[in-house]
Amino acid sequence: MDLLIPSTGLLFWMSLTFLVVLFILWRFGFPVITNMVNERKAFIDESLQKAHEANEKLANIQKEGESILQEAREKQAQILKEAAETRDAIVEKAQDKARQEGARLLDDAKIAIEQEKKAAIADIRKQVATLSVEIAEKVIRQQLKSDQAQMDLIERMLDDVSAKE
Repeated sequence: MDLLIPSTGLLFWMSLTFLVVLFILWRFGFPVITNMVNERKAFIDESLQKAHEANEKLANIQKEGESILQEAREKQAQILKEAAETRDAIVEKAQDKARQEGARLLDDAKIAIEQEKKAAIADIRKQVATLSVEIAEKVIRQQLKSDQAQMDLIERMLDDVSAKE
């Protein structure tokens, strides 16, 4: 049984050693360990806070990115709308110009046709007049073969001129 029950001297020295070690640890070890645990806790809390802030910043950046994308889409739609309006205006202007040019060409063609018509009528009149003179000349030559017929014609013409005055 001696093995199970320690002697008082041993018990005393073991208790004294235990108390000295406990005092040294209490005085020098536990504050260092507690300080390290507190520092580690503060580091973890700070890291969690930074992670939370980073998540918030990331969420804000995503929102900003989405708003920028939406704004870009709106600008793109506006630019496309303006381009379509510009295209329509250019097409309308070109159609108006083509209509005006067509009307001008039609008017020019009508004027040219009218001038050609007048020229053709004048030419026909000239030809009719020439033919009439030639026919009259032939008829008069036939009728005025004799000198007496020529003299009668001259007298009639003089009488007509005298009567008109």
